[in-house]
Amino acid sequence: MATWDYHNFDNDAAADLAEEFRSNPNEALLYEVLATAAEAEEELDEEEASQALAAAEIVAAIHGHPTPDFLPGLTLAVNGMEADEDLAELAQEAVEAVLNSSALQARWAESAEYENWQQLQQELLARLAAE
Repeated sequence: MATWDYHNFDNDAAADLAEEFRSNPNEALLYEVLATAAEAEEELDEEEASQALAAAEIVAAIHGHPTPDFLPGLTLAVNGMEADEDLAELAQEAVEAVLNSSALQARWAESAEYENWQQLQQELLARLAAE
């Protein structure tokens, strides 16, 4: 991944997913990405994990709890979308999968920004659980 920072849209895989969603906002894309992560039987690679976190951020925004650094171009895409509790639960499961078994988590564990990344994911989980 060329672009790299600990925020969930700050890498190429997440940016690609965000652009795909912005161009064609639909829940099917989110379900596909989140299910891949949540149902993985093996460790997630960095791209899958990054896309899952970006998709989870989009779900949190649909539910009215966007991250402060939510991409402005996605705001219009999520406006008017219906909040779906099943999708929110799947997003939580996907974030947990990234935290528990992913190459992305392993990479951040070796970084000076690991605590910031971990905190960001805990905040995401809290936003996904918020009513």
